[in-house]
Amino acid sequence: MKVNEAIKITDTFTRTSKMPGLSYSLPAWECKTGSKLRKVPGSPCYGCYALKGNYTRYPAIKAAQYRRLAAIDNPLWVQAMATKIKNQKWFRWHDAGDVQSKEHMQKILEVCKLTPNTKHWLPTQERAFLPAPEDVPANLVIRLSRSKIDGPAGNAWSHDSGVTTEDWKRTCPAPDQGGKCLDCRACWSKSVKSVIYGKH
Repeated sequence: MKVNEAIKITDTFTRTSKMPGLSYSLPAWECKTGSKLRKVPGSPCYGCYALKGNYTRYPAIKAAQYRRLAAIDNPLWVQAMATKIKNQKWFRWHDAGDVQSKEHMQKILEVCKLTPNTKHWLPTQERAFLPAPEDVPANLVIRLSRSKIDGPAGNAWSHDSGVTTEDWKRTCPAPDQGGKCLDCRACWSKSVKSVIYGKH
């Protein structure tokens, strides 16, 4: 499949100023767990960044996210995503939105297997859609997001991420680096079990 054919299926990806590679967004309005947590004060989804700012300021961004959401059901989606991603060194799944189903998670695993030279990072609140640990490819880190700000690490999954209001607990260096990852790749690293971000 050619890249221009893949784009017709996947739509475009996001290139944020913060991260070292491309990312992929879906509409945060369609998060299964996040749509419940965003009504709960003290959860990281409460006041979700993907429900404001540029995500809502420009109708074209929201429209593109919904096109990407619909595209997941396309039988060529896995091949198209792999075609778009294969030359990327680093890839982030869902800078907005989340995994939609077990079937969607399975398709993501297939994309990762087809792009072995790309390091993938998938943050998620969707515990119900987690795969069997032995099914996770070596080039993918799935980080289960803690459901409470300043919440403890759980034991439901091998890798997690959390949000803190206490700066000394933060492990993400981006706030000290002009809001950029620079040479940090902790989110993509299987050797880093937890990544803690400062509260937005």
